[in-house]
Amino acid sequence: MRLVNIGFGNMVSAERVVAVVSNESAPIKRMVQEARERGAVIDATFGRKTKTVIVMDSGSIVLSAIMPETITNRFNGKEDGIVEGDKDE
Repeated sequence: MRLVNIGFGNMVSAERVVAVVSNESAPIKRMVQEARERGAVIDATFGRKTKTVIVMDSGSIVLSAIMPETITNRFNGKEDGIVEGDKDE
């Protein structure tokens, strides 16, 4: 399993991510609100402003205070923040 740091020591499984998007548009804000209502939001912002919304294949939404470009670079291996785990897990 490959984990990517999304800020403040929080990690997501790279294989389970569907999209990494900015929180600026109204449709994304609606999507986050709908996920909140059904209890599918994981807030990893530590009280800071949400800058990135990560959509998981399970339908969960992960909120991060790190810029989308930074997280995308981490997914692409251009920046530190990737942790390789055992393949058996």
